[in-house]
Amino acid sequence: MNTPLVSNRHPVVSLLYIIILVGVGFLLIGPLVGVAVTSLFYEGDLMQAMKNPDYSGFLPIMVMQGFASFIGLIVMPLLYIGVFERKSIGAFFKLNNPPVAIPVIMLIGFGFLVVLSPVIEWNMNLQFPEFMKEFAEWARQREDALMEVTKALTNFQSIRDLLIGLVVIAVLAGIGEELVFRGLIQNELKRGTGNPHVAIWVAAILFSAIHMQFFGFVPRVLLGALFGYLYHWSGNLWVPMFAHFFHNGFTVLMIYFYQQGITGFDMESEEAAPWYWVLVSMVFTFALLVYFRKLYATKTSFYTRE
Repeated sequence: MNTPLVSNRHPVVSLLYIIILVGVGFLLIGPLVGVAVTSLFYEGDLMQAMKNPDYSGFLPIMVMQGFASFIGLIVMPLLYIGVFERKSIGAFFKLNNPPVAIPVIMLIGFGFLVVLSPVIEWNMNLQFPEFMKEFAEWARQREDALMEVTKALTNFQSIRDLLIGLVVIAVLAGIGEELVFRGLIQNELKRGTGNPHVAIWVAAILFSAIHMQFFGFVPRVLLGALFGYLYHWSGNLWVPMFAHFFHNGFTVLMIYFYQQGITGFDMESEEAAPWYWVLVSMVFTFALLVYFRKLYATKTSFYTRE
């Protein structure tokens, strides 16, 4: 008989526990630990560096972000699984033939980046009706402020900065965000609704919402849904983790290569790819997703275990 892998509690109760634990870890404990660690080696004005994220604030902010992600998105969820739910963490991360799919996941990642480009351009230039003028102004101001922070944190001046960026932006985010949004939230939503598609899309919407970037909201929802379906079809949490890591890591590397003049392709550009590339990539990515689904068609769903 199949039994739920994550929780025996009511799904709503489980989701509340997850949100509270992750929130406390990501917004409070993680940043405080990051500040404490940073103060041991940073000789400048730490608070000023946090308020003005130019290059002088790169290292302290990255360290604090790293600890926030590690404690809030990894330690707290593992604490929830192992202590609160008394489930096997090893079973939660069970392997399910991941090496076979890795090249396919990378190709899907390449194709999906191109497919997303017109959505990114559309969302960034979205115009609101007059009655939503105040919200539009607030959203644009917040988007601009977060864009400045992002540019400061991706202003890599050395290989050391690049490696730090890969660890924080690709490794920790890839593992932590997928553990929380796919491994925990998507599982509980599926258990509560009985519908994996509802679970995937609601988790994707929540995944995008926590980034608080409205003018990047839709493409991030689609990206979250992609990770959700890769997880649902494969039954293996390592698959969306690797997909997320690859997406973020490839973006970081391309930004660095552009800054160094190695490539003329600007990953931070909001301009859509040519329509024929988008069309080809859409067909290519769809075919790969169909192949990926068939590849894992005989695997046991990760939502339940024997």
